[in-house]
Amino acid sequence: MITDRYKPIDMTIWQGRIDSASNYDAFRWHQHIQQLDLTITESPSPKGAFGFALLGFCSDEGIRRNQGRIGAGAGPNAIRKELANLPCHFSQKTLLFDAGNILCLDGKLEASQEALAVAVAKIRRLGLFPLVMGGGHEVAFGHYQGHKKFMVEHQQEPAIGILNFDAHFDLRAVLPEGGSSGTMFRQIANESLHTGLDFNYLCFGLQESGNTRELFKTAKELGASHILATDVISKGENYVIKELDDFLKTTKNIYITICADVFAAAFAPGVSAIQPLGLHPLDVVKYLEYVLNSGKVIGFDIAEVSPSFDCDKVTVSLAKVLFFSVVNSICRLKGLNE
Repeated sequence: MITDRYKPIDMTIWQGRIDSASNYDAFRWHQHIQQLDLTITESPSPKGAFGFALLGFCSDEGIRRNQGRIGAGAGPNAIRKELANLPCHFSQKTLLFDAGNILCLDGKLEASQEALAVAVAKIRRLGLFPLVMGGGHEVAFGHYQGHKKFMVEHQQEPAIGILNFDAHFDLRAVLPEGGSSGTMFRQIANESLHTGLDFNYLCFGLQESGNTRELFKTAKELGASHILATDVISKGENYVIKELDDFLKTTKNIYITICADVFAAAFAPGVSAIQPLGLHPLDVVKYLEYVLNSGKVIGFDIAEVSPSFDCDKVTVSLAKVLFFSVVNSICRLKGLNE
């Protein structure tokens, strides 16, 4: 059930350049996107149609608990304003919805994560692909739970591999007050082990300087894999592709999440924890699209874009390009870009 933590989007946020009011080939996202109110039970899409649903997770609570720089709660609406002017490179029959925001204004993170899970499951039931915008990286726990909820409802084994583009493992022990933006994958691991599911987790772009020896030990104990940011450059494409192929073999379903701090500070200054030696966006896009082409990806999100720390909208613009790459890759795979 959708709770009072959910708020449908005010579509006046979707404004931008209009090159033509009638020629779809000149359309931009703000001219094609429709509102999706998740409190309404009927499906807004024709049977058999395919599309995407954007969903915001407006939360800084996980970052606050993790002692980081808050500000990512404003990320979803800032990203929307950048997405508005993207060109529609997908066919006109591709559906694009804005499903609104999940709010966390009272510090009750777990309730907001549960609301996010309910919303993601609803999006999946409508036959749409979830594109979630954080918010802190605590968005990952609720997003993952939404896919799991949907799969259980449909009597599918909830086996989901997680590909996390991130400078950090986010495998810290859960705090007395609850989870944070640094505990999500530990929470998922604990839950998986308790229910007899495999914990298939690959952290891509990891920074040794941002993770303690204890976290590396924890990752090894849990069977988590990682690719160091330095190895992406020093070991090259053949190494990375092999690691990704090994991961792809472990699961039929993949959830991809990107923490904006995986990128070098020049490309992503507006994050909770900047990375001077982070990854180049072109490398991330290349390997992101490689995994998307597997056809196994069931959901995608970007976390920790903080507009208050951004410079000339560099970070929100990067988020825009990443969403563009995901949508176009999936549409190409499904033959919806013609």
